[in-house]
Amino acid sequence: MSQPVRFDDIIPLILEHEGGAKITKDKDDPGGTTKYGISQKAYPTMDIESLTEDDAKYIYFNDYWNPSKASHLPLKIRYIYFDMVVNMGKSRAVKILQRALNSRGSKLKIDGGIGKNTLNAAAKSQLELERLRSFRVLYYADLVNRKPKLQKYWYGWYRRSLRV
Repeated sequence: MSQPVRFDDIIPLILEHEGGAKITKDKDDPGGTTKYGISQKAYPTMDIESLTEDDAKYIYFNDYWNPSKASHLPLKIRYIYFDMVVNMGKSRAVKILQRALNSRGSKLKIDGGIGKNTLNAAAKSQLELERLRSFRVLYYADLVNRKPKLQKYWYGWYRRSLRV
């Protein structure tokens, strides 16, 4: 199966990963109330429960897709990278990408910035999807070890990592 590469191809999958229209109010979720993966913490003035799918798509495009520069990355890693941006934030996603690129010989500063050096390294690298996926899983494992309360999310994060 080929990887989805355009925002319009990726966003239905992101919305599915993020739980769709289901409203969640998990006391252990640092984001608070969420719908379509959009959290009250990230958008404190927004009525999350009234959020529409079109609203969520607009937010993901303007606040996640564009700033993440996902469209500038190689096609084979675009979907997993954007899924990481949505799930863990741009800076963390970029740091994982930078670590994975460094494991293939790049010499990037792990700073969480998606600038020209990271984009050039990604374009030149032979970074495999599986390698990037493994660094993502490693991040989640380290997170759960640091914050055992989050272990209840481990299996979902792991499955999501393998599906993307």
